[in-house]
Amino acid sequence: MNLKERLKAIRMVVLDVDGVLTDGRVWITSSGEEALGFDVKDGMGVARLIGAGIEVALLSGRNSPAAAHRARALGISRARLGASEKTAALKEMAADAGCSLDGIAYVGDDLADLGPMKLVGLAVAVADAAPEIIEVAHLRLEKPGGKGAVRELAEKILRSQDKWW
Repeated sequence: MNLKERLKAIRMVVLDVDGVLTDGRVWITSSGEEALGFDVKDGMGVARLIGAGIEVALLSGRNSPAAAHRARALGISRARLGASEKTAALKEMAADAGCSLDGIAYVGDDLADLGPMKLVGLAVAVADAAPEIIEVAHLRLEKPGGKGAVRELAEKILRSQDKWW
């Protein structure tokens, strides 16, 4: 299947958080609270996907209150945070959503994302992903994680499906 066909088949986008929705940095305040930085352009991409009927989900190995808050703010109802086994969690998410793995785009940046990326119809690497991730990706984005990569992917998917504006 070529890239255009893969993009057209997408019904669900699953995003890693650290290094995809963020640039991978975690700020810890003096009181021990965590803070993450999110790009509003990525938020627009998520909103456009959801508005076009494509489900967006988060899948992270870290349980982050900041990521949970961002998911709620963006209208993402399916978020698995603190998933120690991402491959099994992705299979459960797909089953719960009634979506075939071929209809899923998974966006990753580092080694913990290898398993899920090997299962889905469209494996996507952010520009600054680890070499092993780039190697298995069907698509490497031009933007790095936390700097518009999700927005870039949203536009590619929605343009391929004639749903962009």
